[in-house]
Amino acid sequence: MKRFTVTMLSMALLLMAGACSEKKKSAEAETTQDEPVGWEEAGQYFYRDSTIYGICADGSSMNTLQLITDMGDTLLLGLVHAREANRVFGGYQVGDRMAVLVNKDTTAATMVVNQTCLLGEWVTPNPIDGSSEMGFFIKDGGVAESINQSTIVYQSWRLNNGLLEIVSTRDDGGNLEETIDYQLLFLTSDSLAIKDSEGTYEYSRPVQEEDYSDLDITLDEGSTDDFIM
Repeated sequence: MKRFTVTMLSMALLLMAGACSEKKKSAEAETTQDEPVGWEEAGQYFYRDSTIYGICADGSSMNTLQLITDMGDTLLLGLVHAREANRVFGGYQVGDRMAVLVNKDTTAATMVVNQTCLLGEWVTPNPIDGSSEMGFFIKDGGVAESINQSTIVYQSWRLNNGLLEIVSTRDDGGNLEETIDYQLLFLTSDSLAIKDSEGTYEYSRPVQEEDYSDLDITLDEGSTDDFIM
């Protein structure tokens, strides 16, 4: 009888250990399932971009984004959680090009970036004298250019898993290529805030000065009649 009791106890312990092991594997699977998939190269690990790119369609509303993807699929994505997390950048209108991160079931967006809104010139006051502006020009097709910067030459940009990745070279650094990932903090039609490991940077659209040189304006000569009450 004692031998039988010991055997039953051993079996129970084995079953419990197996159950714990399965729970652990399940928990690990749930934890890592949302992590970006990537590859290892030259001792570094690179994450695959899981962003879905497409065009905002007319089925979009305040809390829903209808996205026609570059692959030709039509997705209807909820925006409630992305809005609550302040991760809808640049808003959206029909026809805008969008970059979206989604949940496992592709039913909700976890982050939305309006690429159309991101394009264009972004400047900030020159920290040396404040009398001029400096920044960068984000162009369609992944091209980036410097604005009033002699030492930094911006070359390209892309969105990678929700980060704004900008590639540049420095004239004073032997033309070595530098890639910096910026976290988006804020984006509207005229304001941009990004952050890297060194600090936070705020930009705006450059002020366009009106040019009246081409206007043909002729002023009549004044007379005393102009001042009669």
